Amino acid sequence: MVREANVKQATAEKQLKEAQGKIDVLQAEVAALKTLVLSSSPTSPTQEPLPGGKTPFKRGHTRNKSTSSAMSGSHQDLSVIQPIVKDCKEADLSLYNEFRSWKDDPTMDRSCPFLDKIYQEDIFPCLTFSKSELASAVLEAVENNTLSIEPVGLQPIRFVKASAVECGGPKKCALTGQSKPCKHRIKLGDSSNYYYISPFCRYRITSVCNFFTYIRYIQQGLVKQQDVDQMFWEVMQLRKEMSLAKLGYFKEEL
Repeated sequence: MVREANVKQATAEKQLKEAQGKIDVLQAEVAALKTLVLSSSPTSPTQEPLPGGKTPFKRGHTRNKSTSSAMSGSHQDLSVIQPIVKDCKEADLSLYNEFRSWKDDPTMDRSCPFLDKIYQEDIFPCLTFSKSELASAVLEAVENNTLSIEPVGLQPIRFVKASAVECGGPKKCALTGQSKPCKHRIKLGDSSNYYYISPFCRYRITSVCNFFTYIRYIQQGLVKQQDVDQMFWEVMQLRKEMSLAKLGYFKEEL
């Protein structure tokens, strides 16, 4: 009796597996048929009509290519159904509250919670270069709003001070020491030295400058056409640009 029960159990399990396999096949066929229905229109049938206005119809279990592809795991025919994707955003409450607290009493002190986090996550990584001493000087000039960037060859040579020292060169970046085409140069404060920078370094510097310019405007009360939410998202957009720049993405003027 025990043996007979074991045999019945094994037979039942085998039948269950076969039934599940058939269900998977049927589900694949249904998905493929849905694809055909969605990808076809009344004015554009999937098959050419026969003479006389008749459309061929095959009975039985003959599968079309889409059904076979679905069963074999191919997604080529199913790719016609593309999900609708839209850009979404949601404020992080911690960041938002820190910004609102800073907005109530704006300061350029880097030790405040709002700016400290941005320094650690965006500004420091964005302005970290192999020439660390020069990088620190660049950050200080950006903070003091005394950094200037100009295209190479903007002024004739006769207008350049005789005491000016040019660091790097048109083909060597002063911040990285790498051989790169340098279309711009920077000047720090009252120094007469010029430093050639690559497009990549320039974009990293300007992304930080744009952030400081905007928060200075807020501090000085010059941003009057935006509410707190709009200011917050503008700051997030500027942080996004710094994040992309530090990861190596940049825009170059052609």
